[in-house]
This record gives sequence, structure tokens and C-alpha cells, in this order.
Amino acid sequence: MRALMLRETSGSSGLKLEEVPVPEGGDGLVLIDVHTAGVGFVDMLITKGEYQIKHPLPFIPGSEVAGVVRQAPPGSALVVGQRVAAMTPAGGYGEVVATPEILTFPLPDAVDDVTAAGAVINAGTAHLGLTRRGRLQEGETLLVHGAAGGTGIAAIGIAKALGANVIAAASTQPKRDAALAAGADDVVDSTGDWGAAVKELTGGRGADVVWDPVGGDVAAGSLRCMAPEGRLLVVGFAGGTIPEIKVNRLLLRSHDVIGVNYGGFIAVDPAFPRRTADETFAWMAEGRLKLAAGPAVPLEQGPAVLQGFADRTVVGKPVLRVQEPAAG
Repeated sequence: MRALMLRETSGSSGLKLEEVPVPEGGDGLVLIDVHTAGVGFVDMLITKGEYQIKHPLPFIPGSEVAGVVRQAPPGSALVVGQRVAAMTPAGGYGEVVATPEILTFPLPDAVDDVTAAGAVINAGTAHLGLTRRGRLQEGETLLVHGAAGGTGIAAIGIAKALGANVIAAASTQPKRDAALAAGADDVVDSTGDWGAAVKELTGGRGADVVWDPVGGDVAAGSLRCMAPEGRLLVVGFAGGTIPEIKVNRLLLRSHDVIGVNYGGFIAVDPAFPRRTADETFAWMAEGRLKLAAGPAVPLEQGPAVLQGFADRTVVGKPVLRVQEPAAG
């Protein structure tokens, strides 16, 4: 099968398109014929050896896919030929991937492969963060940092599905336009005094919940523009700096700082990924959740897509077309 193999942790240049053996199933693993694979910021970190999870070289990156079941474990509810999306420990940038059944999710007919592959981790993270961890309620206001990125777009979509108001922060007009297209009610310039803008848009109250995949100074600034009993969701540190928070501010304003780690939460509640996926894909099928993905490009363009993350030029959620669905 064809796959993008990472031979060295030099970033996108370490990826090579190769012919490799098809992985084996067994031990509760599902084999999936991969049609599409999502590409995210974490994938870029993995190819540079800068993510906390490190695989022995060489290996095939890629952690979210859509396709059809090629082989299911004995007694599985999944059947050969069934359309699924899945989170994969690795291997998503190959034509066949093996992944645990608990991370494999049936797809409604109304959700296409590109949309599905783009939603597995981002929509799952946003759903976990905004419902279970952040307790976002209908009518509350969510401030989304990194609003034109994959998790930002997903957070906007999930928040709107929950009936919240959304203020999106992004650094350029094209990125702010992308956030508005995703459903944000208002946008602010993240290179300016965005905290003051958020306070003005909320009549001085501030945001009830903040989605922060950036870290650094953004965390402290977010606490200054949060409403009483506001919740700061720590999603990642794309800005490169892990913030230190003075907890007296949490005391004075009754604020919460809450970690959101989709992958790490599987050990806490192994059933949550399936529940999350079932609900988010159902919302998509119903039209309640609008979460566009793409552009969708051929597998061999994967290195260029990952380089876009390193260059901070990516808007939205790119997807690789790994192979075309079989006819019929």
C-alpha cells in the first residue's frame, strides 16, 4: 500500500511517499481502508519530534481518518464495508490503518468522508471541552482564540450548536472572515486590544468561557476579559509558551482554569470518544452542526500541507485524499 513514511524528525521534509506492507489486525483492532485523513497542528509537531508522544522511527503519521471497515474483530458490531471515521494512534497517512474498536465510529450517510476526517479530533475536542469540561450553556458567550484553525473552527461550530454566542479572535482579515463563515457572531483582531473589544461586545461583562489553544500571554489576557464564574479552557500551546497563572485572580473573580485533552481523557473514560462522535456526527447529519473541512488534496501533497502549519499559513482543516472509494 502507499503511505507517507516519516524517516527522520525534520518536519515535512522527513516524510516520503513509499510502498509499505499492509498492517495486520487482531487483538481487538479494526482494519480500515482509508479514503481521507485529517491533518492538524499536532501532526506537524509529531513530524518534528516536538510532541509529548513519540513513536519509534520510521513510522506513518496520521491520527484521524474516514473510510470503510476492511476487517473487524470477532464479535464486533462493525461489519466489513461499513463507513466509519476513526482516531488512530498512528498510520493515518496510509491506505490501510489499524486502530482500536473503541476509537472507530460509524458514519451517517449524510456525512461525507472529507467532513468526517476533518472532524474526528477537532470536533471531539471541542465537544469534550465545551460540554463536559467547560459546561457552556445556551445564551452564554464563548471567546475563541486561534479561531481560524481546526480546533477554533470546531469550537465555533459546537458552540453554535449549543446555542451560545461566539466571539472569534484571529490575526488577519482572511482568518476573521473564515471564523465568521464558520458561524461566529463577532470577530476581534488578536493583534490589537482584543480584551477591551471583548468587554465592549459583552457590555462590560466579559466572556463566560474562553477557548485557548494558544497559551502564552493569551491566557492572562483572557482572564482579564472573563465574566464572573468564567471558565478558561486550556486546549494547547500553539504560541510556543506555557503560561503561568497567578491564582489570586481566580479567587477574586471566581474563575476556573480547565484542561481539555481529548487523547489523554480516553484513559479516564474509554467510552467518551464513541459518545462524542455519535452526537457530533448526528448533529452534522441533522444540519445542526456545520463544520466544513478542506481543502482536500492528494496524499502526496501531505508534506506541503504540514509545512503550512509550520509556516502558520493554514486556515481551517486540511484533509488528504488517501485513496478513492471503491466503485459500487
